[in-house]
Amino acid sequence: MSNKIILTGDRPTGCLHLGHYVGSLISRVNLQHQYKQFVMIADWQALTDNSENPEKVRNNVIEVALDYLAVGIDPKLTTIFIQSQVTELAELTLYYLNLVTMARLGRNPTVKSEMQQKGYANNNTPAGFYMYPISQAADITAFMANVVPVGEDQLPVIEQTNEIVRKFNSIYGPTLIEAQALLAKTSRLPGLDGKAKMSKSLNNAIFLSDSQDELKRKIMSMYTDSQHLKISDKGKIEGNMVFTYLDAFDSDKAEVAKLKEHYAAGGLGDVKLKNYLFEVLNNILTPIRNKRLELAQNINDVYAVLFNGSAQAKEVAQQTLENVRNAIGINYAKNK
Repeated sequence: MSNKIILTGDRPTGCLHLGHYVGSLISRVNLQHQYKQFVMIADWQALTDNSENPEKVRNNVIEVALDYLAVGIDPKLTTIFIQSQVTELAELTLYYLNLVTMARLGRNPTVKSEMQQKGYANNNTPAGFYMYPISQAADITAFMANVVPVGEDQLPVIEQTNEIVRKFNSIYGPTLIEAQALLAKTSRLPGLDGKAKMSKSLNNAIFLSDSQDELKRKIMSMYTDSQHLKISDKGKIEGNMVFTYLDAFDSDKAEVAKLKEHYAAGGLGDVKLKNYLFEVLNNILTPIRNKRLELAQNINDVYAVLFNGSAQAKEVAQQTLENVRNAIGINYAKNK
C-alpha cells in the first residue's frame, strides 16, 4: 500500500446521488486498495448553512454512512468518521484563521460561487460558511493528507489549504505538508433537467436509495430534445441528458454509439431510449439498493463503524495538533 494519505468526504445534507457516485464514490472504492484513506462526514460544514435545521444534518449523517457502505467503501480499509467527533479539527481551524485575511477569503472563487448559489451577500453570509475553506484546511492537514480527490470547483480550496501550510511552516517551522488535488475522471453530472448540477435542493437528482419505481419515474421525466416530437424526427445528441447519462454509466460504448447514430438519423423514440437507460442504471443501483436495505436492518452496526472510525481519526488528529501546538509554542504541558 502507498504511503500516500487521502482525505475526502461529503456534507450530510441529503442522501448521496448519482453525481456523487460517478464523481467520487467509485474512485474512493478503488483508492482504498491503494492508499490509506480517510472519509469524513462533514456535519460541521453542513451546519454552516443549515444552522436552523440541525435535525436535517443529524439524520443525514447515517444516510450518508449507509450510502458509503452500500457502494463498497470498506471500514477495514477506509477510516469513515464524523467531523464533529474529532474536536481537534476545531482547534486547528482556530489557529489557521490567524493566517488568512478576509480579503483572501473573499477572492476564493469556490466561496463566491457557492454564496451566489445560496443567495448570500457579504453582509448576510454566515461567518462559518464564509470561512469553511479554513475548516477544510484543518480537515486535510490534520491527517497529513497529501492527496485530496476533488472536482474542479474545489481546486481553489486545495490552493488555499496549501497557502496556509506554507505560511504556517514559514512562521513556525516545517510542521505541515501540502496536498495534491486528484481530479475526478468524470466531470460534474448535470441534473435530470439538464440545467444545473444534480442536487437534492433543485429536485433534479437520482439517489442511490431510490426504489426501482422511483428510478423509472425520474428517468421518464428526463430532458432529451424539445424538438424531437415524433419518433421519425432527427434528434439532438448534445444537451440530451439521456445520452449524457449513458456516456457516464454505460460500459458498452459501442452500443451507445449506435444509439446516438440512430437517434440523430431519426427513428428512435425517447421512451425506448429512456427504457434502455433505465436498464443500465437499474443494473448498477440494484445491488447498492439491496445492500443499503440490508445495512439499515442493523443500524447499530453502522453507528459502530462511525464511532470506531471517529476514534481512529481522533487519534491521528491529536498527534497533528500536538505538533502544531509545539511549533507555535503553546504546548504548556511541555514546560511542567
